[in-house]
Amino acid sequence: MSVSVLRRSPKDSIPWLLAGLLFLNLQSCGKVPDFMPLRTTASSPFAKELAVIVNEADPLSVEIARYYQQARGIPAQNMIVVSFNPQQRSLSPEDFKALKAAVDAKTPEIVQGFALTWAEPYQVGCMSITAALTFGYDQRFCAKGCELTQPSPYFNQDSTKPYTDFRMRPTMAIAATNFEQAKALIDRGIAADGTNPKGTAYLLSTSDKTRNRRAPGYQFVTQQIAPLFNSVVIKSDALENKRNVMFYFTGVIQVKKLETNQFRPGAIADHLTSFGGALTNSSQMSSLRWLEAGATGSYGTVVEPCNFPQKFPFPAIAMHYYLQGNTLLQAYWKSVAQPGQGIFIGEPLARPFGK
Repeated sequence: MSVSVLRRSPKDSIPWLLAGLLFLNLQSCGKVPDFMPLRTTASSPFAKELAVIVNEADPLSVEIARYYQQARGIPAQNMIVVSFNPQQRSLSPEDFKALKAAVDAKTPEIVQGFALTWAEPYQVGCMSITAALTFGYDQRFCAKGCELTQPSPYFNQDSTKPYTDFRMRPTMAIAATNFEQAKALIDRGIAADGTNPKGTAYLLSTSDKTRNRRAPGYQFVTQQIAPLFNSVVIKSDALENKRNVMFYFTGVIQVKKLETNQFRPGAIADHLTSFGGALTNSSQMSSLRWLEAGATGSYGTVVEPCNFPQKFPFPAIAMHYYLQGNTLLQAYWKSVAQPGQGIFIGEPLARPFGK
């Protein structure tokens, strides 16, 4: 990994941190009877700036959205309803264009980011669906073969107002294959808020030379993050029987012994491999396995990215902004330089280190 990837301009305040035929109908209703504001004790200060996109043709998407809106106090006008056939893993760029136009037309100006309430579709053409909703479908964020892609203007930035400052709305999928898993994920995010949890960041340097590309960057964690949060580098292909996992970064095709570990509420965990973002049909380990094991946020690529570290989260950056009080959505998005091929999944408003 090139150190220059982590450098920021001198003005920055932290200089060290380096399918159309399947469509049934498409609409955006904005405010509908199913999504009325309710009292909640778990409202995030960022709730009014998050819009939730729900597919009304998918009962699970609706159930997740309803629970999330009530649990987090999302304003009713921020609930954006679309309707399309949910049984597809990828949308064509043409179909997505209609979806994006409907979403944008009903999104309040105050909204700074999106949450999706489905695991499928997870892809749009050559982009992930979270990147496509963030930037619009743009082939500059794709690559044919082993090439770098368009960078994100939000990478390693202090801003918590990405739409105001960069005209982009970072997107995260509250992804699950059943409601019980989605509810547990949302509840973990809420339980994490403001707890300033103790735990450990585990950075695994594996024997998989192709996927161990982030290991050289672990030095930034040990130099800059370790004094603030307990961080350890372990030379191993798997972590086993740990009860205090707050961060877990590795690089392997399949993460073994995942079920033996216990994650703290709000935990971030991911593995650098080619198809973790193919959530429901990955030939490798789906990133959903992290959430099912107890993590609150994860990331994976939906098409072959090659092993460029720039296309995956930089642990030092993700940890830095999370520890500074950013939401999961903000901190995780800031940590990926070229996110066009990757999908972010988790509970976007989780904020364990927020005041």
